[in-house]
Amino acid sequence: MLRDLLSPYKDKIDGHTELRAQRNINRAVALVAGNVTQNVSSEVTGLSARVYQGGYWGFASAAGNAGDTANGDAEGAGDAADTRAIEDVLGAARRNAAFLNEKLGPQKPALTPLPRTRHFAELRVPAARRGEMLDFARAIDAYIAKKYPGLAARRLGVSGDSIEKLIVTSDGADARSLVPRVYVRCMLCAEADDGSIVEYSDNLGGGPGFFGDVFGAPEALFDKVDALYETLMKKREGVYADAGLRDVILDSKLAGMLAHEAIGHTTEADLVLGGSVAGPNLGKEVASPLVTLVDFANTALGSPTPQPIYVDDEGTVARDVRLIEGGVLKAFMHNRETARHFGHEPTGNARAYLFSDEPLVRMRNTAILPGKDKLEDMIASIDDGYYLTQTGNGQADLTSEFMFSVNMGFEIKKGKLARALRDTTISGVAFDLLKTVTMLSGELTWASSGMCGKKQPIPVGMGGPAVKCRVNIGGR
Repeated sequence: MLRDLLSPYKDKIDGHTELRAQRNINRAVALVAGNVTQNVSSEVTGLSARVYQGGYWGFASAAGNAGDTANGDAEGAGDAADTRAIEDVLGAARRNAAFLNEKLGPQKPALTPLPRTRHFAELRVPAARRGEMLDFARAIDAYIAKKYPGLAARRLGVSGDSIEKLIVTSDGADARSLVPRVYVRCMLCAEADDGSIVEYSDNLGGGPGFFGDVFGAPEALFDKVDALYETLMKKREGVYADAGLRDVILDSKLAGMLAHEAIGHTTEADLVLGGSVAGPNLGKEVASPLVTLVDFANTALGSPTPQPIYVDDEGTVARDVRLIEGGVLKAFMHNRETARHFGHEPTGNARAYLFSDEPLVRMRNTAILPGKDKLEDMIASIDDGYYLTQTGNGQADLTSEFMFSVNMGFEIKKGKLARALRDTTISGVAFDLLKTVTMLSGELTWASSGMCGKKQPIPVGMGGPAVKCRVNIGGR
């Protein structure tokens, strides 16, 4: 854990200055057919400082222990070296800001001051090391190998990461955060009758927390392995979708991908300034009146979000942003600079992945809000269409045009689920798709095992209900 060596600087930094200490931990193990193919651990710790002068940021960072006590250092050990490191990065950031002002000239007024804020997360020591994770993975893999010997291939992985931050700013922010997560993922392959290899993968479990917080005995996941195998067998006998514009139900994982990739990025204010389709549509109807889409800071519908952010990396108190409300585009996500440009309030969306990264406008937990429909009624309302349940990846651009892979789904024939689907894709323009939404299920489900890759990776949550709409689906 990081010792707090930054708080003494609350009264020593002026102008607009941000000081951050950060520690990232990543651990992962993987087995392919029982053989260990990955067993890695990394810890990256360091300091950074940003100074704002005349419209320009001066930034500097330095790797080091930054007050790290994870290895049992005595309290106070290394304080002098840490103090020198803090002074060094502050000095370099100030010089960089001054250099830009000297060469380019002042461009913009000072940032509007923020209210003072304090937030301190509960700190816990990671509850597992790679050896424990590897033993856990081996136990599940042995179960698969014994019960399902006819598989063409199998892969099992356990991965976890955590980000700990200390943030002090000249506006009076004094915050500590710790956000860990861990997941177990399984991939199974089988040979179909036509000789092709069919693959299906999914998370067996996971979520916010360290390994020991989330997982107990490996046997608790065996029923999820069985369910994954049964789904693979259905897919093995599956058919290809009929290409074209079709009535579909997007299950929550695809709804979350849509909310994040195709809508969320277009409403990040730095990308709005870059020309995204959201810019000229602020205040206009962009979706069905059923659709409300929110980027949640730390709590959603009374429950914690997968990636809770209370204070962002600029020292702004994080708040929810209702991007679309009743089908109307209402807001953008902001850092302090973009908020000033648009005349809006900062929203607490400035996030950095590593100590050496500058904060960017990033999503936190983005989701379509649930409606009041039941999934069985949504299925019954479709005479000929598809229920799409699983996505592997997706991409979208600033016009909201998107393409997502679909790794699992089912035909809907005369209001009932029919044959499983082989891999396919869906594509379209998200703002057009949202206007076709006619039903939303009543549950909000989150996915949070991946990374968003906007210039620098960062953990995010994405979610939603099941969504009935019309979309272009690919064929064979």
